[in-house]
Amino acid sequence: MRNTSSDLIVVGAGAAGMMAAGTAARAGARVTVLEKTEHTGRKLGITGKGRCNVTNRCSVREAVANIPGNGKFLYSALTAFPPESTMAFFESLGVPLKVERGNRVFPQSDRAGDIVDALRRFCRRSGAVLQRARAEKLLTEGGRVSGVRTDRGDYFAKSVILATGGLSYPVTGSDGDGYRMAADVGHNVIPPRGSLIPLESPDEFCRQMAGFSPKNVAVRVVDGRGKRVFQDMGEMLFTHFGVSGPLVLSASAHMRDFEKSRYTMYIDLKPALDRETLDRRILRDFEKYKNRNFENALTDLAGKSMIPVLVRLSGIDPERKVNSVTREERLALVELFKAFPVRISGPRPVEEAIVTSGGVDVKQVDPRTMESQLLPGLYFAGEILDADGYTGGFNLQIAWSTAHMAALSAGEHLKKETV
Repeated sequence: MRNTSSDLIVVGAGAAGMMAAGTAARAGARVTVLEKTEHTGRKLGITGKGRCNVTNRCSVREAVANIPGNGKFLYSALTAFPPESTMAFFESLGVPLKVERGNRVFPQSDRAGDIVDALRRFCRRSGAVLQRARAEKLLTEGGRVSGVRTDRGDYFAKSVILATGGLSYPVTGSDGDGYRMAADVGHNVIPPRGSLIPLESPDEFCRQMAGFSPKNVAVRVVDGRGKRVFQDMGEMLFTHFGVSGPLVLSASAHMRDFEKSRYTMYIDLKPALDRETLDRRILRDFEKYKNRNFENALTDLAGKSMIPVLVRLSGIDPERKVNSVTREERLALVELFKAFPVRISGPRPVEEAIVTSGGVDVKQVDPRTMESQLLPGLYFAGEILDADGYTGGFNLQIAWSTAHMAALSAGEHLKKETV
């Protein structure tokens, strides 16, 4: 079946796809959006635990610094559509925003659905046409892109934007189709891996503490050479496979070389107390519980599920009276509270990641336009690109900025063709 030609086809109706489609259509292009799932913006609707961390209120320079995966490549796109433009854009669509800790920006309603609904309205009112179809192959003619082959026939256009996402949360439609289509026309695809992802540990005590979520702890991660790669405070979670939670997801983005390095996470369970103060606190508790066994004297200092682990790792006989614990043993316990070690063996499967690291090699993409340097008329936007950032709204900002640039660049190309 041959479908009506458009000026532009956008493959994927996620965050980047809807932004690109609406932007191009508003600028006057005839836009067709191809989406294989029943719902647009499905992954966007579950980001930020359903609250949607839209962006980060920071400068372009700060944004680049928080994008370890090819941040410099994004400088032009971020400059053209910075975080402040993202905020103005969504507020113009009727979504009031608020700024929280770390300059994270959320809708005031705390509903990711408000962002999704606003993007849907933006696309519809701009004139973009949504088609339910699975893209299978890019069509080319005369050395440039000419359309997309789908399970419902061929769609033709002068330009195509691939905004198919990565491999994270495949149930939402991000299953790597875009990587395959890009590779079919000659693009190098950096092997995708998870970023902002839970971490596995060989330490059995993680399973023993599964479900325990210590809050207000400090985490420090060092690589195999002892170099610190991450440090921050917040909340984490012990699981049956290792560790998860906000702090761990943030840490994972800094642990980018599991093949060559072994990482260890050290948890400061009492970051508000220095070692000397903590020692005095333990002494007070030992005095308070001087007639108790050691295993029953830590109830004021640690979570219930963590106490048996602390006792075992301390090496102190759990049935010893606390008044017989030596100074050396007590100082070793202090160190355990200040640097509880968790060995990290690797990340969870990429399907569990919030974002994907890897993707279309940015060396083959023009950073000023997001256009392929191999196939004229082909553009990329969002997570399909090998560009990823830390938590805090930076990954969605990548989507907004690259989509905006790709859409306007494709529109400029169309104008030149009609002159």
